[in-house]
Amino acid sequence: MDAVLARLLALHPKRIDLSLDRIERLLVALDNPQRRLPPAIHVAGTNGKGSTIAFMRAALEASGKTVHVYTSPNLVRVNERFRLGRDGGGRLVDDAELGEALGECEAKNGGAPITVFEMETAAAFLLFSRHPADIALVEVGLGGRLDATNVIERPLTSVITRLSLDHREFLGDSLVKVAAEKAGILKPGVPSVIAGQVREALAVIERQAARLRAPLKIAGEDWTATEERGRLVYQDQDGLLDLPAPKLYGRHQFENAGAAIAALRASGLRLPAAAFEAGMVQAEWPARMQRLSHGKLAELAPPGSELWLDGGHNVDGGQAIAAALADLEERVSRPVVVIVGMLSTKDCAGFLRNFSGLARRVIAVPIHQDKAVPAGELAEIAASIGIPALARHNLESAIDLAGKLDLEPPPRILITGSLYLAGEALAANGTPPE
Repeated sequence: MDAVLARLLALHPKRIDLSLDRIERLLVALDNPQRRLPPAIHVAGTNGKGSTIAFMRAALEASGKTVHVYTSPNLVRVNERFRLGRDGGGRLVDDAELGEALGECEAKNGGAPITVFEMETAAAFLLFSRHPADIALVEVGLGGRLDATNVIERPLTSVITRLSLDHREFLGDSLVKVAAEKAGILKPGVPSVIAGQVREALAVIERQAARLRAPLKIAGEDWTATEERGRLVYQDQDGLLDLPAPKLYGRHQFENAGAAIAALRASGLRLPAAAFEAGMVQAEWPARMQRLSHGKLAELAPPGSELWLDGGHNVDGGQAIAAALADLEERVSRPVVVIVGMLSTKDCAGFLRNFSGLARRVIAVPIHQDKAVPAGELAEIAASIGIPALARHNLESAIDLAGKLDLEPPPRILITGSLYLAGEALAANGTPPE
């Protein structure tokens, strides 16, 4: 698989180059597999896309439906992006199937310029068109309007999760510009579910929906999802659901779960209440406030401590993580140590500022990616906003240092700042996504 991806990387000088021209050309050569997909739900947004899809998949599979899923990025293996539905639950595509699909796309592409993500998206549509399923859940890679997934002509429902500033070099430096890109997935007459947004972003989405006559289901107006006495209470015009709290931890997951329920209802899928109940407690999505209770890194943590992992990397993501840590603090008080690695394209100071007054110590580590911030520089950024910080050369030495800080009770250690770092952590821990 590495050899195939290496060849595909050579086809375009940029990893990201937003356009529909190349993917549309390739899909025509493949006889338009995107037109033979199962009914699809298309999900865009800045934060919460993957979690929302995880809740939808769990609820759909609990109701007995087969579900294809295409998400990005992967954490450890590229196969994670492709889940094929089958009775009793889905499975990640194996190397042979994926290699064959990518090889077919490579042959039809004929050496023309195309990004790896565009090739992967074409391969996903090819695989999904050849394996029957009831539903396909498709996550936008970046933006929406010019994202390779936006060739789906008429999804069952479009979903836009909460928006914030991220990927400014591609999507713009204001929420209005970001919202315009995300709203590009709306389709004429197709219902759209919108999570909570700031006013100016929502106004952009509403104007686009009005032009397309796309009915909107807006959080706080057409549906609500709130925490009440430790449970999720969801309500819309079709009635109320009193459900268990989401398995995925953090108060932000109540809204993601609500968006999932709203999307399934807007799609006309009549799922029983029991399916939604199962969806809340069975949803799995790695590196989102994930507790690492076993594995090689977990064994390095000091006795009695907790080790958590979250791939959050933008300011709003950091805010959600900090709120989750604060909730954990209310349950069981522990000193917090944040192990962080970030890319230079992110607002490092803005992200870390969320942990000021919460983290006893930041330990910066490198990420093995282009544009990674050197650990020493990242530690200086943390120190500049008032959080005592040190640098270490890898995750293992950072966790070892966290155990030598003489904190009592044993600390709550969080690894965060990048999905790339999260992938490195899962690989080092020996617990990659399955």
